[in-house]
Parts: sequence; structure tokens; C-alpha cells
Amino acid sequence: MKSAPNLILIGPMGSGKSSIGRRLAQRLGLPFVDVDREIEHATGASIPLIFELEGEEGFRERERDVLARVCAGHGQVIATGGGAVLLPANRELMPTRGFVVHLSVTLDNQLRRLVQDRNRPLLQHPDRRERLRQLGEQRAPLYAAVADLEYDTGRSGVRQAVERLETLLQQHWQLSAPQPPAPEIPAPAPMDTAP
Repeated sequence: MKSAPNLILIGPMGSGKSSIGRRLAQRLGLPFVDVDREIEHATGASIPLIFELEGEEGFRERERDVLARVCAGHGQVIATGGGAVLLPANRELMPTRGFVVHLSVTLDNQLRRLVQDRNRPLLQHPDRRERLRQLGEQRAPLYAAVADLEYDTGRSGVRQAVERLETLLQQHWQLSAPQPPAPEIPAPAPMDTAP
């Protein structure tokens, strides 16, 4: 069993990170943090607008900074964006600051769940199936590299998925005790430059 300060959900878009994460957090009595919403709150801009103005690279830098800030906390269920695993810094951080669950989903279930979603910049593509297949192929090894547990979300509704995942977590993860804050280090005194 792994002891870790947070529960971190990773996986492709449409895998249920937000919907499962929110309900799981309620059942566990922990706050829920959606990294994408935190990015929008911090910037005052929607994710599509950030992509439009700064491109994916600019968005990934913002995502890295927000993820680092969120993961510094304790006792949270954290839903990451589907591409959070792309940056090496994030892949190094997440396993050290949480128990990482890879929510997996079949391509057909992704398409079904995302059929009405027009707000995802990386899904603005004429062939959504092919786009999701490409993203899945690129990211699957990265999810596997950081995950403590893989969980298939595609076989049932959200309520059943949450209940089964909670049971699995009881066998594999325990919330670590909070660490006391680091002592405040006083700033060095200014140098006396008087003659």
C-alpha cells in the first residue's frame, strides 16, 4: 500500500477524471481540484483562448506551474488535463506528491462521451476518431509510466465506477499524514556598507 498526500487522476479526455473525481472526493471527504479550472481561474481566460493566444506550448507551461502549486497541497483529489503527462517535470512530480490513478477508456467510449463537446482545442479536427487515436497512442506509455493503478472507466455509469474505484483505493492507497510547514527562514540582513 502506498502512502501519499493526494490522489491524482490522469488519463485521456473523456475518461471521467472530472466527473468521477468530483464524486470520489465527496465520498472520501476530500476537496476536489480540477487543474484545468484552476488554470482558467488563475489566468482569467478559457483554455481555448489560452491555446489560441499562446499555443499548446504556452498552455503546457501554465499547466506545469498550476499543477506544481496544487500538488504542493495535501489531502485532495486532483483531476489533471489529458496532456499533463507530456512534460517530464509533471511526470516526475505527480508520483512524488500523490497516488496516481490512470483512468482508461476505449476509443468508442471517448467518442460517445465527447460527442457534444466543442470546447477542447486538441479535438478541433475533422476526424475526431483519428485524432483521439493519435493522442492515445502518444500518451498511453506516459500514463503507464507514472500510474500507481490503472482503472477502466468504460464498463459502467459514474456511480458504479466511483464505488468500484473507492474499493480498489482502500486496498492500494492511504492518505499520508500532513507534514508540518517548513520553518520560516529569515531574510539575510542588509549589508552594512557605511565606511
